[in-house]
Amino acid sequence: MVKSINFVVLGKQDIASEFGKKGTETDLTLFDRKESDIIKTWVAPSGFPDKIQPLFQAINLAEYVILYVDKLDKFTGEQIIALDSLKKEKGILSHTFDVDESKLDAMIKGTVVEKYAKVEQEKIKEEMDKLEPISTDGSSEMVIDHCFDVKGVGTVILGKVTNGNVKQYDNLKLYPAGIDVLIKSIQMHDDPVEESICPARVGLAVKGAKPDEVGRGDVICEEGVVDIKTEIEIDFKKSPFYKSEIAENQGCLVNIGLQIKAAKFTSISPLRLTFEKPIVCKSGQIAIILKPESPTIRILGSGQIK
Repeated sequence: MVKSINFVVLGKQDIASEFGKKGTETDLTLFDRKESDIIKTWVAPSGFPDKIQPLFQAINLAEYVILYVDKLDKFTGEQIIALDSLKKEKGILSHTFDVDESKLDAMIKGTVVEKYAKVEQEKIKEEMDKLEPISTDGSSEMVIDHCFDVKGVGTVILGKVTNGNVKQYDNLKLYPAGIDVLIKSIQMHDDPVEESICPARVGLAVKGAKPDEVGRGDVICEEGVVDIKTEIEIDFKKSPFYKSEIAENQGCLVNIGLQIKAAKFTSISPLRLTFEKPIVCKSGQIAIILKPESPTIRILGSGQIK
């Protein structure tokens, strides 16, 4: 069985092209390579720093982080806060020779990034090769990052198996819409497979859903595995770097998994959010509150869903 490892590449993102071959390219750019029976994928949030949204989506697609710092600015700060908010503890940290190491150390102090293996740039590859695939068993579940129509095939969905496995001819549900989908065929690294195991990156040909019914962040899984909600309560922790106040009825964007959804604060203590459209979530999952229009830091805070 083919195994998979997914990395997010942050900081100087173009280093990803040294690791794998470029595939899908939108506001997320994917690179992959097959090494014996392991498929390695590197995702770079190419839409960042223009937009904050792809940063969180890219991090949420990865088990491991590669942070290659080439400057110490507010965007590097946002990336460190994002990694810390999402509790991404497994990673590799490196920097260009012109970065002041003591200043970088000060920026990462007290965050998950402090735990990363620190290496010279030419040793990143060697360090990556030491990392083992991380898989989670359980009910079939996959998160979607791209979807399109392919002539003669129909709806094709790209994404990552986040739990259990997905098999050809599985009958699953697409959430939050609740549509029944049949998995007609599966590809990994452009090769057809009958089964894919977490955390595989897959391309699925599906029956039952049209591309306009599928969005990034939607989940394909067994019935009842996820919750569909329009209101959530979170154990909120405001970012110390976000200086503005928050108030009831104020609008924001919320990131959960790969979803980015508009919401407003219906209560501040405890923190409750109401969404314009239904979201897919699980209790314990991390919700990140974003203010993309903020001139300073765009990450308002985060918390686990109760």
